[in-house]
Amino acid sequence: MHCDAWSDGRCRSCGRIEHAYPQQLIDKDAHARQMLSGLGEPLWLPPVASRESGFRNKAKLVVAGSVQAPTLGILDQRGHGVDLDDCRLYPPALAATFPLLRRFIRDAAITPYDVPARHGELKYLLLTLAEHSCELMLRFVLRSQEPLARIRKHLPALQAALPGLRVVSVNLQPEHKAVLEGEQEILLGPDESLTMQLNAMPIHLRPRSFFQTNTDVAAALYRQIHDWVQEVDPPALWDLFCGVGGFALHCANGEREVTGIELSEDAIASACRSRDELGLRRLHFQAMDATTFARSGTPWPPLVIVNPPRRGLGKALCEALRDSPVQWIAYSSCNAASLARDIADLAQFEPRQVRLFDMFPHTDHYELACLLQRRE
Repeated sequence: MHCDAWSDGRCRSCGRIEHAYPQQLIDKDAHARQMLSGLGEPLWLPPVASRESGFRNKAKLVVAGSVQAPTLGILDQRGHGVDLDDCRLYPPALAATFPLLRRFIRDAAITPYDVPARHGELKYLLLTLAEHSCELMLRFVLRSQEPLARIRKHLPALQAALPGLRVVSVNLQPEHKAVLEGEQEILLGPDESLTMQLNAMPIHLRPRSFFQTNTDVAAALYRQIHDWVQEVDPPALWDLFCGVGGFALHCANGEREVTGIELSEDAIASACRSRDELGLRRLHFQAMDATTFARSGTPWPPLVIVNPPRRGLGKALCEALRDSPVQWIAYSSCNAASLARDIADLAQFEPRQVRLFDMFPHTDHYELACLLQRRE
């Protein structure tokens, strides 16, 4: 795929972009097989491909430059702003917002944060697109509340220009460090969540909720886990690290007892809203640490879904799973290295099926789904 930002050296994020996309998939699948080699002989299902362009449902835009000439994109090696309006990863509905957001920064006189000088207010603009409805969530990441009154004043004009703008918030990140957002979130309207559609299922995202950046491939990942669960057909299951409840919602059928565990109370509130809308009475969510829950003495189900962060499950949770009566683990991973380490630690289980999901075309990153069964 040709990209002007890559060709003229403005951006180096997509390190595989000069390789034909089919070859990218072949290379990623080969890498995944190498990472999991020696851990069994699972059936490798065909990789799930992505659209080559316009697949991102999120834009994480570093704001730099000046009030009158803000840049939206990334920073170069000197800490200066680089515009990425022409990034091929954004769909038209996201790219069309960039000129309007620049005008808003000028009208509201929000000083972009200057990283080398450690001066200014606006650090990032974080956009999320619900592709089925073209509705948007917009978050301003600020150093302080200094521009807040001006943002409120000019927000109606932005909403008039962007009728799909559903959720707007300010996140405060006062520290000068490589952390995207802070702990405090200020909602600037009545709507607190953006509704995504995943396999015709409502998934509600609050400003700090996690959701995959590639809606189509995420939908395929959720279908795969659902299909594995249907094949095993357990009477009950747990979904650990459940986030906003996507896997649990897909695997609840009204009869199966499903429990979703996630540390974030906001994510659990979103999951409960989806559950209630769907009328799934045997689906339960709880805000709790996954390892703490697993070691709490709650009776184990036959199947557990896990979707941990990049660091993986950790030895304590692997030990709890090893010592449990669980027969099946459906593991969704964004890090093949930690997945391989956890499979090695889960010595009583062997991988039965594995599938690669190309959530991040033109990079070396990918997601894996793995179905593990307890050894006889």
